[in-house]
Amino acid sequence: MKSLLKNILVKILGSQVRRLRKRHDFKIIGVAGSIGKTSTKLAIAKILESEKKVQFQEGNYNDIVSVPLVVFGHSMPPLWDVWQWLIILFKNEYQIYFSYPFDLVVLELGTDGPGQISQFRKYLHLDVAVLTAIAPEHMEFFENIKNVADEEWSVQYFSDLVFVNRDLCKILPDDFNHEKIIFYGKESALEYKPEILSQVQLYSISAAVLVAKKFGISEEKIKESANNIRAFSGRMQKLEGVKNSVIIDDSYNASPDAVKMALDTLYKYPRNQKIAILGMMNELGDSSEMEHKKIGKYCDVKLLNWVVTIGKDANLFLALTAKQNGCQVYEAKNSYDAGEFVRSKIKDDAVILVKGSQNGVFAEEAIKPLLADHSDISKLVRQDKYWMKKKRVV
Repeated sequence: MKSLLKNILVKILGSQVRRLRKRHDFKIIGVAGSIGKTSTKLAIAKILESEKKVQFQEGNYNDIVSVPLVVFGHSMPPLWDVWQWLIILFKNEYQIYFSYPFDLVVLELGTDGPGQISQFRKYLHLDVAVLTAIAPEHMEFFENIKNVADEEWSVQYFSDLVFVNRDLCKILPDDFNHEKIIFYGKESALEYKPEILSQVQLYSISAAVLVAKKFGISEEKIKESANNIRAFSGRMQKLEGVKNSVIIDDSYNASPDAVKMALDTLYKYPRNQKIAILGMMNELGDSSEMEHKKIGKYCDVKLLNWVVTIGKDANLFLALTAKQNGCQVYEAKNSYDAGEFVRSKIKDDAVILVKGSQNGVFAEEAIKPLLADHSDISKLVRQDKYWMKKKRVV
């Protein structure tokens, strides 16, 4: 029944998106990829809105039902709330026939399994797509990295132009379309000297700069906007911690390549004590043991004072391998335990990386005991009633 209702909503919303495009002159930019979609989407939107009217959404509305809501500027109601959906559909009709004030729409396209990116073709044609990365994700459904690549690259089939991160998209499709693909790297961001923490942020700004140039944003505005972009909530966000520490909050989600890049940032950070709180990486399927062991091996005893793990596979495999690598390791019972442990070990002038997947891990909760200012809790991800209730259940 739930699947049937979603299919009905997709048909109606998809029709409305198509009719909106026929009656109004605006362009659509879509961001796909295994790593950094939301950060890239937001960086693109922030630079574009320096000179254009831009429609986008701060969170991660990125599935077949929620994406049309971004186009029309709505929040996602409960699936079974018929009255709220009727209101949304009525408001959409008003925008179709009367007023749509935006020049550009920036969307995030997500996938949990094979074929889901292609489903967006039902109602979307992208003027520009950005492909951020090909990396292990939802491996219980994709089985191997080639299948992940095929899924993410399918965005090219309904896009006029695709900007592709050449450093993080190593696997090319068999039907690679040279005429519409433009590769980019982090050097585009370095030209504008933004204040950033990580490679992921550099890549996000690089993509945003290219998209902004494509849509005629002036060099002056690109430079000004790029320099004003800061890390977004849960994505390499820098927070002030107790005892003059710095917390690198990358707690939104975790995959092997993203964890390695986050650790690289931690290793380079100039502080006397370095602690990594590493939560389990979910949805890796049969490769979970191997990938967690790889991260454990990547933990450098010369650059880390403590490795704190959260979650079954992190505690079983990552922790064991990090210990074998010579690291001091604490296997936390949960994220709350991890935060309290780190608080007991933290020294003056420390830097703490917090990274992990969401469901069953919720590494952001480890940050709360470490904050110098508890009002910064509002800056953490997943703090609304829905998520806090789910965390209590867990």
